[in-house]
Amino acid sequence: MKVIDLSHLLNPDITVFPGTDKPIFEEIDIEGYSEKKITMFSHTATHMDAPRHILKNTKSLDDFTIDKFIGKGIVIDCRALQGKTISLSFLKKYESKIKNAEFILLNSGWSLKWKTENYFNDFPTLTEEAARWLTQFKLKGIGLDCISLDEVSDLNLPNHKIVLKEEILIIENMCNMDSLPEEFTFQCFPLKIEYADGSPIRAVAIVN
Repeated sequence: MKVIDLSHLLNPDITVFPGTDKPIFEEIDIEGYSEKKITMFSHTATHMDAPRHILKNTKSLDDFTIDKFIGKGIVIDCRALQGKTISLSFLKKYESKIKNAEFILLNSGWSLKWKTENYFNDFPTLTEEAARWLTQFKLKGIGLDCISLDEVSDLNLPNHKIVLKEEILIIENMCNMDSLPEEFTFQCFPLKIEYADGSPIRAVAIVN
């Protein structure tokens, strides 16, 4: 068995969504033992979006059973689509694999731009048509190696609304997708936070 880590290292110097504060780590020494006091937003580093993040009166992460966060995964290579969209015609080439998957990971190659200004621009995003098409499958989640399922400049977040309405989770800021085989077991367990609109996660792929 091989386990592939798909999560960025969490530290004070990570990339965050524009306008968001970076996490703060305070080293505390109390009577001979060490602790870290960590202050950060729930959508920091490699993290997961719950429906509650965008849509009112919908589920938070703690409303889902634990099996929601593990399942069969596939990766789709989108690296040639820089500055373009992930269209329905592009995705249909992978339809037979998507039908049998619970998580699809979109490999744009953008994790290589982590900690640079270029990370926020020109990554490929789904068209609304493609996002709606994906909701017909039995997907638990969509994973990305970039900052958002929508363009950073699009404050309406149409793709977020389309997939979260169908309770398809969004996993953002992943890495190491180039190391993935075509199929694997994917797991992305969030912290067990009450009313969680999102949570940092440790995303991994398990290859037998």
